[in-house]
Amino acid sequence: MRPVAERATVRYADSQELPDALRGADVLFVYDFTSTAVPGAWPAADRLRWVHVGATGVDSVMFDELIDSDVVVTNTRGIFDMPIAEYVLAQILNFAKDLPESWRLQQEHRWQHRESERLARATVLVVGTGSIGRAIARMLRAVGMDVRGLGRRPSADDPDFGTIGTDLHAELPGADYVVAVAPLTPQTRHLFDARAFAAMKPHSRFVNVGRGELVVTDDLVAALRNGSIAGAALDVVDPEPLPPGHALWDLPNVQLTPHNSGDVVGWRGDLVAAFAENFRKWIDGRPLENVVDKRLGYVPS
Repeated sequence: MRPVAERATVRYADSQELPDALRGADVLFVYDFTSTAVPGAWPAADRLRWVHVGATGVDSVMFDELIDSDVVVTNTRGIFDMPIAEYVLAQILNFAKDLPESWRLQQEHRWQHRESERLARATVLVVGTGSIGRAIARMLRAVGMDVRGLGRRPSADDPDFGTIGTDLHAELPGADYVVAVAPLTPQTRHLFDARAFAAMKPHSRFVNVGRGELVVTDDLVAALRNGSIAGAALDVVDPEPLPPGHALWDLPNVQLTPHNSGDVVGWRGDLVAAFAENFRKWIDGRPLENVVDKRLGYVPS
């Protein structure tokens, strides 16, 4: 934060301290993107002009008063693209090569020959065509997978996806893997419900690196138990953190990680550096990077 502190008075605050710290502030850097403190502190924002969120998703600050205000919102788009794409590839490889079973057999000292699945020519549906979705598409194409996208606008010749559709339930039956990376908005909340999982192939796997609230969790548990889908890799869940007794912990066809798919070594410094660079532009009167369309809830591609 040194470059910022050289040109502005910087106040640090936790959730309880935020209302006092917001009074008289021009800029708010929401470093903790999981915080839900901003709506409650909003009445104290008497001169705020810009909110920067240290994440790609901005759903934690998308409340009516901010949306209707003149305050500009930016995010940290781009920092997590490649790490999350690597995570998705790793989870798909984990499913295709059944590495958990290999580890279990090793623990039992059993030398048991098995066959695995190939990635080449398998079909992936990436739900969400922003910068992270595009990084995922490029990486999966590089290993020979057939990648399709699902977004707001259709395309027959997209450079990353090839084809982008708009009808989820029409696209799901053709996918061997479904990757959810869409932003959380009123339109995408609970997008993956019982009907969606029923439309998927019984051998298909579901990977969620978007938001847990994209999914109706009870419907996902039911689909995993009744064989509607073959497995799930979940970096995000609803509720989060996952309670100790939740069914997802013990399902044998589930891989769980604690919302860290993009958190590679050095990511915290990268977040601050991205804000500092945007701050330089703001203080110099230059256009900001990654301006969020507050009505859509994300940075338009």
